[in-house]
Amino acid sequence: MNRPLLAGVATSQVEVVLQRVDEAEVDEMWSFVGKKQEPRWLWHALDHHTGQVLAYVFGRRKDAVFLQLKALLTPFGITRYYTDSWGAYERNLAPEVHGPGKCNTQQIERKHLTLRTRIKRLVRKTICFSKSIAMHDIVIGLFINRYEFGLSV
Repeated sequence: MNRPLLAGVATSQVEVVLQRVDEAEVDEMWSFVGKKQEPRWLWHALDHHTGQVLAYVFGRRKDAVFLQLKALLTPFGITRYYTDSWGAYERNLAPEVHGPGKCNTQQIERKHLTLRTRIKRLVRKTICFSKSIAMHDIVIGLFINRYEFGLSV
């Protein structure tokens, strides 16, 4: 069902189909808003076998933000998480489903490089940065929605 939005641009409902994902790579990526002393983190998860982005959230590097991402991943039925050894993962994932180490997180680390190449706000040494948290999250979120999910902006 199409409905008009802003001067003739049409949008349609998006059908969401969740597939079962046995293994996922989860990691966080640093950027900042305003100044480097105010870090902002993009937390996201990939299907370990296909490299498809499953979910993402923005926030600080805190357990609460990881738990938000974990809640978004619940419908996928993930039985194994591959992460680095950051404490939030070790505190909030059971040892039998958690696989810490860099060996199985190569796809998500590669995704970080792709995002840093395409979005200037994520480059560590740049003159392009966000001045507000809202704009930071919107710009990066719109890019991920377009690039990863094929949603029109």
